[in-house]
Amino acid sequence: MGMTLMEAGATLQLVNINPSTIIFTLINTLIILLLYRFLLHKPVMKILDARKEKINSEMKAAEDAQAQAEAVKAEYDAKLKESKEEAAQIVSNAVKRAGERENQIIAEAQQEAADLKKKAEESIELEKKKAINEIKDQISDIVIMASEKVCEKEISKADNEALIDKFIAEVGNE
Repeated sequence: MGMTLMEAGATLQLVNINPSTIIFTLINTLIILLLYRFLLHKPVMKILDARKEKINSEMKAAEDAQAQAEAVKAEYDAKLKESKEEAAQIVSNAVKRAGERENQIIAEAQQEAADLKKKAEESIELEKKKAINEIKDQISDIVIMASEKVCEKEISKADNEALIDKFIAEVGNE
């Protein structure tokens, strides 16, 4: 179980602390650190900064696109609302014009009916006067014939007209 002394001495030589090795290791580490700092650190940081800047610009572009999309949507909604209001106004105006046209057509029809009624009444009145005049003429002819027969003589024209007027006045009063 134990190690022999020689083996222990050989192991100690492997683990011994040599100040020149420590100084050499520190100088090597410092050189590697300086080489990293000047040769690798700046280019790597530049690449990382460029990547960070690209990501930031892409995020800004995405935010701008989002804001623009929201503005377009708001404009679309406003135009849609305006279009709906305009359509409602057009329908309202069409209904109003249709009502006005309906009233106008009804008024024209009523006026036309009144005109036709007036013409019919005038025509009836004219026909009535014609009929009365024809009846008067026939009555006057009958009266003349009857008076000729009664008188068996010819009546003068003035007498004839006086008789007719008297007869018409009596018939008109009845």
